Amino acid sequence: MARFIRAREAWSVAMAARGRVRWRRFALIFTPAVAVAALLVGATAQGVIGASFVVSGDTFKLATAELRGQGFALAGGVVRNAKGQVIPVVKTGIRRAVATGLCQSVLIRSPLGSVTVRLTGGLGGNEVTVENMVVDVAVARTAATLTGIQLGRDAGTLDAVPGLRGPVGTFGGQGRTITLRDVRLQAWAVTAATFSLPDLTMKVIPGVHECF
Repeated sequence: MARFIRAREAWSVAMAARGRVRWRRFALIFTPAVAVAALLVGATAQGVIGASFVVSGDTFKLATAELRGQGFALAGGVVRNAKGQVIPVVKTGIRRAVATGLCQSVLIRSPLGSVTVRLTGGLGGNEVTVENMVVDVAVARTAATLTGIQLGRDAGTLDAVPGLRGPVGTFGGQGRTITLRDVRLQAWAVTAATFSLPDLTMKVIPGVHECF
């Protein structure tokens, strides 16, 4: 019996030690992310990062079958909503791109229930073209092929996409070309110098009918 009690105590000590190790590992991973977020929030408060407009209260969904771009960049950033809340995002930009199978959806909660607003383009052989597009991304999933990559470049020195830079000293990345397939994004905002959709269609559909 005494041997069993000692074994159980030893197991408890080992598990506690393992738990401390796991928490230490978690802290090592999580702390830099917190520091970067704090830096971005501080930079925005000081006017280093300019918000182009106040975002709405929720994200929208954006999907494409394929996107081929020339010149891309990414950097940490923030957006603000009408309540003054500062929301961290990944600012992802493409200088020039062609996309097919584009779908954008917004879910609206109304007194009549949920309503989905869907915009589509680039279907049936048509192509959507964009120039100097920047997406404030919350969540992203895609298959990507990149060339001429520079990861870890100071975000304050990015020059692949006009107007897309982050605070000096923070992480950034850019490259020469990018090809994305089966793109699934949740975003807070999209800005572009030119957005051309030859077959734009908009539908207002009762219920939940988002792009994905």
